[in-house]
Amino acid sequence: MFDILMYLFENYIHSEADIFVEQNELTDELLRAGFNQEEIYKALDWLEQLADLQHSDEIPYLNSKADSAIRIYTEQECQMLDVECRGFLMFVEQVGVIDSITREMVIDRLFALEKSIIGLEDLKWVILMVLFNVPGKEQAYAQMEDLIFDEPSGYLH
Repeated sequence: MFDILMYLFENYIHSEADIFVEQNELTDELLRAGFNQEEIYKALDWLEQLADLQHSDEIPYLNSKADSAIRIYTEQECQMLDVECRGFLMFVEQVGVIDSITREMVIDRLFALEKSIIGLEDLKWVILMVLFNVPGKEQAYAQMEDLIFDEPSGYLH
């Protein structure tokens, strides 16, 4: 499913093409690209649930206007997100790329990937996908792109 999400993200993010294509057309395109139909439906559902998170009254912490909140990870979350991933989430929150609400959206979408362990690169891409889909987060999206694509030059002193 993650490969399909990456395919969609990479093919539609910088495209002038209409992102709001008919679901059947999108499914057909993904089938032609060689993806499994069941995985396609899971990926499209993942994206739909991401959009629904922005308007959900069922998840109260996503409607909070708190500027920051300390995140305590459950044992299950610690097993799925290693120290490097949790540290990166804390870092991007501290530098203002994500806030407590988008952090929770990212964690929600990570668990929906149906992976037992999430790697740092997967985490970065999910953060980008979430920021892309949240109105008003264009600057944060650009900052996250810089963190992913800009190679560090020289040594840090």
